[in-house]
Amino acid sequence: MNLSNLQPASGAVQKNAKRLGRGQGSGKGGTAARGHKGAKSRSGYSRKLGFEGGQMPLQRRLPKFGFTNINRTEFAGVNLDTIQALVDAKKIKNSISLEQIIEFRLANKNEFVKILGRGVLKSSLKITAHKFTATAKAAIEAVGGEAIEL
Repeated sequence: MNLSNLQPASGAVQKNAKRLGRGQGSGKGGTAARGHKGAKSRSGYSRKLGFEGGQMPLQRRLPKFGFTNINRTEFAGVNLDTIQALVDAKKIKNSISLEQIIEFRLANKNEFVKILGRGVLKSSLKITAHKFTATAKAAIEAVGGEAIEL
């Protein structure tokens, strides 16, 4: 191998067969394969997102309704059957804190946690969370547990 027979690996170099805008003899001169006139033929053209050729765009055709409260607090829901599954798997014994809920990936560290009442809780637990539904609180206290709100 020497300098005269070096070549790049196959597929490494991707080159167009025709160079654009290099005279009429090249076959791609003049308009440089952009066609005649219009925004697409000009430099600096970029189509706006959602542009439909001048037709009223979809996001403006659809009706807007309702109300979005910007101060709403979102909660990550954790059901009682999920907590009972952790007890059955012997991952928790007599209490579950917010740190453990995050550790078991039932919620994110930046989320508020709400305990929901789906399922049956069989073991007496001390559960710490931001909020509890009425059914969840009743179910926890029915088996002798404690629901601690942060």
